[in-house]
Amino acid sequence: MIRVNLLPQKRESRSEGGQGWLLAVAAVVVVEVVGLLLFHNMKLGELATQKQKNRELQDSIDQIKKTVANHTEIKGQLEALRAREEAISKLQDARTGPTAVFLELARMLTKGQLPTYESDEKVAQLVRDNPQAVPQKGWDAERLWLLSYEETDRVVKLKGLARDADDVAELSRRLTLSRYFSDVRMLSGANQPDATTKIDLKAFELIAKARY
Repeated sequence: MIRVNLLPQKRESRSEGGQGWLLAVAAVVVVEVVGLLLFHNMKLGELATQKQKNRELQDSIDQIKKTVANHTEIKGQLEALRAREEAISKLQDARTGPTAVFLELARMLTKGQLPTYESDEKVAQLVRDNPQAVPQKGWDAERLWLLSYEETDRVVKLKGLARDADDVAELSRRLTLSRYFSDVRMLSGANQPDATTKIDLKAFELIAKARY
């Protein structure tokens, strides 16, 4: 009779199976640990990046706070500078403006001269639409005399004598198209004989706004 002892073989099989299971579990644990470490490192990197952004944002906020803190002071300084510039500009205009207006009047009352036009295009359009409203270059300026010039708050009042109404109309046209005057209006006009020559003259009074 042959006897077979199987007990030692069964024990070895169980021992090998247990070792394999332990190795598998250990491998899973290692993989999980490695994965957790990688995930942890990734989150640490994201956290560092976010902290850097937060620092930059805080720096911007601090800078804005400093700017806002000085806003009232800076605004006051700017307003003071603007007021000073306006005052200087008004003084400059007051010094040079009337001179420019007088020179323009002298120009308009010089034979062969025309006013300084505000817009050449406007004059060209006026020539096409209403030639009678365009100043005449050949006008004899000696046919008109200015007797007084008054200015208050840039409102100019002119009084004078002319040979006839056409001469007064010519002066009005020149004032209207000049860049130095606006809102030209006739206040009065009447015939007035000259005391010496007894020639009938046209007394006139014009009002306009000076531009300077």
